[in-house]
Amino acid sequence: MDAIYAQGLSRTFGEKKALDGLSLSLPQGSVFGFLGPNGAGKTTTVKLLTGLLTPTEGECSIFGLSPRSDAEKVHALCGVMTESACMYPQLSGLDNLIFFGKLCGMAHALAVERARELLKKLDLSDSEKLPAGKYSTGMAQRLSLARALLGRPKVLFLDEPTSGLDPESAQAVNALISEQAGQEGVTVFLCTHQLRYAQDLCDSYGILDHGFLLAKGDLSHLAKLAGCQSYASFRLVAGEELPGLEQKDGWFRRPLESQEEMPGLLRKVVGEGRCVYEARIETPTLEDVYFSFIGQSEGRTEQ
Repeated sequence: MDAIYAQGLSRTFGEKKALDGLSLSLPQGSVFGFLGPNGAGKTTTVKLLTGLLTPTEGECSIFGLSPRSDAEKVHALCGVMTESACMYPQLSGLDNLIFFGKLCGMAHALAVERARELLKKLDLSDSEKLPAGKYSTGMAQRLSLARALLGRPKVLFLDEPTSGLDPESAQAVNALISEQAGQEGVTVFLCTHQLRYAQDLCDSYGILDHGFLLAKGDLSHLAKLAGCQSYASFRLVAGEELPGLEQKDGWFRRPLESQEEMPGLLRKVVGEGRCVYEARIETPTLEDVYFSFIGQSEGRTEQ
């Protein structure tokens, strides 16, 4: 059974179609990067999947449960972290988590235990008694993630979870997200603009623009769909050149159909008497793929 399922999911506001026929299925334990510019429909999608909005057309489910007819069960399965932390500023970080834990039906002792466990994992133990209103942006982000994880959700919706974090805090957040997916089997639905971050964390992606899902799949699949090319690249000693090859940032490179070609190409270059300082295979990044799809989408929109 899919952890997240959508078929022909659409939502219209007046004359504006915020989401247009979204279809996807995500297995349990996957980390899915949902990418797109502002206004693409990412937030609308999350609200539909969690039952905060009703679709104009189509259907969706969380572990086979409808967000509309099984709202209470779906909410119990989901943890949601928005870009802006929603906490009671006068309560301490610990008391906020205890309050929300009890709101989810936890006994007081269990809420305290779970809250302190998450605060420790997110390096917030030393600040647990500080009023949440005095937390820095990064601390508030981590507290918001702790709140989303309180009820041990099976599906975790995250909106820019590392926004405003220093490198050490971001590392703690990423480690916890990876732990949730890898060890706990939590399905992560990550909305982000940080493409390099998404490439490191996610195992598959969806690219959304103007409410339409342009493509979905792992990076290799998306690169093929986008027509993004891999390259064999060579850096030579000063003064040497490779005629006929494209030159970029001091590297000579040529398109590569498969990685198996690389050893033969390197032998050929060395056999021609070139002194190769360094050789590498350049594969398309998520950034390359994303901007290729968005560029194609904008081109179609302008026509």
